Amino acid sequence: MDQLLQQIESYRKEIEGFEIANPAQLEEFRIRFLGTKGLTKSLFGEMKNVPNEKKKEFGQVLNDFKQLAETKFETARLSAGSRQGPSKEENIDLSLPGDPVHIGSRHPITLVRNRIVQIFQRLGFSVADGPEIEDDWHNFTALNLPENHPARDMQDTFYIHQQPDWLLRTHTSNVQIREMEKGKLPIRIICPGRVYRNETISARSHCFFHQVEGLYIDENVSFADLKQTLYFFVQEMFGDVKVRFRPSYFPFTEPSAEMDITCFICGGKGCRICKHTGWVEILGCGMVHPKVLDNCGIDSNKYTGYAFGMGIERPALLLYDVNDIRLFSENDIRFLKQFDSAL
Repeated sequence: MDQLLQQIESYRKEIEGFEIANPAQLEEFRIRFLGTKGLTKSLFGEMKNVPNEKKKEFGQVLNDFKQLAETKFETARLSAGSRQGPSKEENIDLSLPGDPVHIGSRHPITLVRNRIVQIFQRLGFSVADGPEIEDDWHNFTALNLPENHPARDMQDTFYIHQQPDWLLRTHTSNVQIREMEKGKLPIRIICPGRVYRNETISARSHCFFHQVEGLYIDENVSFADLKQTLYFFVQEMFGDVKVRFRPSYFPFTEPSAEMDITCFICGGKGCRICKHTGWVEILGCGMVHPKVLDNCGIDSNKYTGYAFGMGIERPALLLYDVNDIRLFSENDIRFLKQFDSAL
């Protein structure tokens, strides 16, 4: 090892005395000391021959040697550059305006979600959030869907195999249950978020989509309150469109209804989006079932309430005149960059 240290010291002196006056000498220095077959790499290769107890000391000496060679090379390179003057690339006018840079835009689903939230916030609703991985009680049973209830077949569920009673939520109604369990009445909330269902339309449609659900519980809440709330929402969201309510069934509401608006992509004449009916369903709604209130510890004889829920993708299709829902999840920059401003 002593012989190696003496050799390194002689190389240090050679570095210090090496004259670099032109690019050719600079390249010669790089090849000799820093190249792939240079002295620095060769010396590091000697590390395997150094006794273990000396490796730390020898490594420090090698690092100092390498740093000396690199410093000399960078100093000489910068000095040579300054003597030659600025290159063509460096000779720029800093007063010229820069090239415009596109800073991106919000996703259309985000824009529509924010608009829906803003409308209901004006009506006094607050935003509530909850877990996307949920237990069976909050996702199904508390919503009047006991085990083996046929309505469970309406939604194909992703269960977590390690925990059979846990799943990816199929709707944001689990947030409503958690808020009702707190017992802080009255309740006036909306619950936006991602939900997961194993849809079998295509190989790519079995992941997630987006929902907004609403809940209002107080004394003397009626179906008329629900209708007026939704009429206001539709007017603010879609403008002057026709609305109709159709009787429906949901296990957690009674009575239940679905709400349609005229398809303004085709003007009610019929198209692929409205399935040639002239109407598009935008949400489901109804009065909260008394059993759901009782399951959450709320006196169903004193309190009533209404609930509604809608997907976000369908309103986005209508508002932006998009004819293929797959565009929202393909992340094509040519499609997304069209949404620079909010609604």
